[in-house]
Amino acid sequence: MKKVLIIGPFPKPISGVSLANKVVKEVLDTSADFNTDFINTSYTVFEDAVGSFSFKKLIFFLKVNFSVFKVFKNDVIYITPGQTFFGITKYSLFILLSSILKKELIIHVHGNFLGAQYQQLKGFKKKIFFFLVSRFTKGIVLSSSLKQNLTPFLDERNIHVLYNFAQNYLIDNELRIDNSILKISYLSNLMEEKGIFQLLDSLQELENKKIKYEAKIAGNIDASLKDNILGKIDKLKNTSYIGVVYNDDKKQLLNWSNIFVLPTFYKMEGQPISILEALATRNVIISTKHAGIVDIIENTKNGFLVDKKNSESITKKFVFLNDNKSKILEISNYNKMYFAENFTITIFSEQFIKILKLNAKT
Repeated sequence: MKKVLIIGPFPKPISGVSLANKVVKEVLDTSADFNTDFINTSYTVFEDAVGSFSFKKLIFFLKVNFSVFKVFKNDVIYITPGQTFFGITKYSLFILLSSILKKELIIHVHGNFLGAQYQQLKGFKKKIFFFLVSRFTKGIVLSSSLKQNLTPFLDERNIHVLYNFAQNYLIDNELRIDNSILKISYLSNLMEEKGIFQLLDSLQELENKKIKYEAKIAGNIDASLKDNILGKIDKLKNTSYIGVVYNDDKKQLLNWSNIFVLPTFYKMEGQPISILEALATRNVIISTKHAGIVDIIENTKNGFLVDKKNSESITKKFVFLNDNKSKILEISNYNKMYFAENFTITIFSEQFIKILKLNAKT
């Protein structure tokens, strides 16, 4: 039985990466072939400038390094690092010790910025970055178009695609979709790069056009934007902010809505779990042609891919769906089938364990 050490963020705060790590641990804990241990690297202060350096973060991660002794006791070291220079180098001790001890070392990249960060670096920092990432024996990305984040460092034969998932509790096959009115949900961190301002501007335009709708906004708010965001929401008659939602509250939100909107242009974006959760609950998806989203969402089939940083582009899709409410049911039924065939936790579990069992090519 192999022992796997999972190093990365765990809830709380909740994010796509922390939720994925939680599920990875649960998957391995129920497997007959693996035992797990973990090191939680969650930095509990939510802020918009993800991946940025601060002395508070440095002190926090120096403390995390005291757990490096766990590397000795495990066979496989599985790391979900950040995608910036600091995001990689803060794991240096774990990467170097694992490499010296010839442990199987797996990097799981939950985004599309790692390759861009490498290209932006120069001189000694670029060499350090390359040296650390190339120590990994195996890599995992969220979809095919994201492989280029790891091809500068690893043999392509050792880079594997593993789609994200939504949890089983969200699936309700008996649910009937209400398409009598636009019911719009947003579920993600309320950050500028997630497109929250474009969505709020679009909702204001719906009200200006006297189009009936209801909208519920959920997620952590970046402290520096809180007053601005809540001020915009307060001006909307049919929009409410419901805070951070988990478990049944999340299910209730996504089952309530028939349209899920995430107009992201977030530079760290990979394949948002919230989109998959919205597919599981049969929402029409409105998102952007960004990162790995284009690998899982097909325009007009699963919903609509709109222009980045463009509220008018979102409004046009709302108006279309308001004028063609039967399209909501058509897309909803398709998304139910599409999710079941591609993004269940069962499929994720099987594929993840298969990747773990594969021998790295040399």
